[in-house]
Amino acid sequence: MNEHEKGQVATSAAEVYEQFFIPALFAEWPPRLLAAANVQPGQAVLDVACGTGVLARAAAQKVGEAGRVVGLDINEGMLAVARQKAPSITWKVGPAEELPFADNSFDGVVSQFGLMFFEDPARALAEMNRVLRPKGQTAVAVWDSLAATPGYALVAEMLDELFGPEAAQSIQMPYSLGDTEKLASLFTAAGLNDFSIQTVPGKACFPSVEDWIYTDIKGWTLADIVDEEGYERFRRYALPKLARFVQADGSVAFDAPAHIVTVPAQ
Repeated sequence: MNEHEKGQVATSAAEVYEQFFIPALFAEWPPRLLAAANVQPGQAVLDVACGTGVLARAAAQKVGEAGRVVGLDINEGMLAVARQKAPSITWKVGPAEELPFADNSFDGVVSQFGLMFFEDPARALAEMNRVLRPKGQTAVAVWDSLAATPGYALVAEMLDELFGPEAAQSIQMPYSLGDTEKLASLFTAAGLNDFSIQTVPGKACFPSVEDWIYTDIKGWTLADIVDEEGYERFRRYALPKLARFVQADGSVAFDAPAHIVTVPAQ
């Protein structure tokens, strides 16, 4: 897998990711994932592919001082930001396919928008089930299809036009599990036959088109392949095309639905 397929970013991009992507795309999802996993005060919760830690931070608030939250990610840049934001949470580096925890270690396992980047998604799902306690529950969120997310469908198209398919892949990859049949097949391949998939409406909301463009280039894997000249070229090209998503107050909003898969311990 290349860096786009893995979703790997440097620390500088992770800082932009936390500052801009989290409120724009990810902040509305933690309560939904925690509810799907039935997370309760006092429980032990694992956040797999935790990124900069927005879901783990929400889990820590939910479980309270009597509970325990661990965030795991393969990306040191993301974890560096996570540690700065919430030093009281346990942050570990490691792959989802080989979770460094004993069987039956957690009451709940959650993973928000990471499954599509794993080297072996089915193995990772089996690992999540392994570390789950008998009465626990796993909740995994992935984005719906690119076709259902019009803002990023257009961004991917423009990146392809200006920089080629590799650049476009950076935007296409997060939506690669939008097909629910393909998504379900991963859980079945992991030996998990008791699960449910719910498609949930969502919104992407950026303060402005300028913020949206900056975030997409500087806060993601494109930061390593689009230089300053390329950034300005994309900016000039994108501004008029993205205007269709601008609201009356100058902010940007478009549909960004996701699938939430709920899996009891098996």
